[in-house]
Amino acid sequence: MFNLDLCIEPLFPGLNSSEKIIKIASSGFKAIEFWFWDHEFDGVNLTPRPKDIDEISSIVSDRDITVNNIVVNAPDGSIGGSLTNINDKSKYLARLEETISIAKKLRCSKMITCTGNIIEGVPIESQKDSILQILSAAAEMAKQEGITLLLEALNSTIDHPGYYLTSTREGFEIIRTVGSPNLKLLYDVYHMQIMEGNLINTILANIEDIGHFHMANLPGRIELYDGEINYKKILESIDAAGYNGYYGLEYWPSVDTEKSLVETLQYLQ
Repeated sequence: MFNLDLCIEPLFPGLNSSEKIIKIASSGFKAIEFWFWDHEFDGVNLTPRPKDIDEISSIVSDRDITVNNIVVNAPDGSIGGSLTNINDKSKYLARLEETISIAKKLRCSKMITCTGNIIEGVPIESQKDSILQILSAAAEMAKQEGITLLLEALNSTIDHPGYYLTSTREGFEIIRTVGSPNLKLLYDVYHMQIMEGNLINTILANIEDIGHFHMANLPGRIELYDGEINYKKILESIDAAGYNGYYGLEYWPSVDTEKSLVETLQYLQ
């Protein structure tokens, strides 16, 4: 069985994060991830309201649940700042420091970071230089704190119009230019199927620079077992390459969440 974690945000709409984690634990999953420590997502709206981190820490400890990663900043930079904007450097690093303190309370050692959107009127080379400069400082902070940062490439066609990092080619280039063992790429199979395809070949050629996977099927960002992507083949190929980290399920159930989770486990077994 593969190491799976569940992104709690799209699941069990209407419940808060603590309630979702309790439901997930009873469904047989042993690891989770979530978005922002100071926002709640009810399945429709993202609301500025801090999660009860002390309560979550107690829940995951009591149920032996791993918190695999949490998110530093929003894809568009509206939370925590943008890497594309050098003027956001202090804001982003302060946000990173805050998020590290939250992660430590949860015994979590990985964090997802986003580039932010392309800034109209600013040369693209300047924006890339900003990304490299801020990520270099962030990677050094992560190294000192024993944290791995996961840089995520997203699709700009459906979900994140205007987002800067939309290709694994540039993502791996950024990772290798920064050159820190504490900075890896988050390979999101759903996003990269939309943007570039050639999934297995790209993954296997760059597996040492991948720190985490996200998975959902399409169209619709739904369960792994229903859609155009052959996840069994992908997972078997990655497993054979020696990857032993987690695979994050970040999808929107097309049926009742509990039924969806049961059927997803059956598919993967």
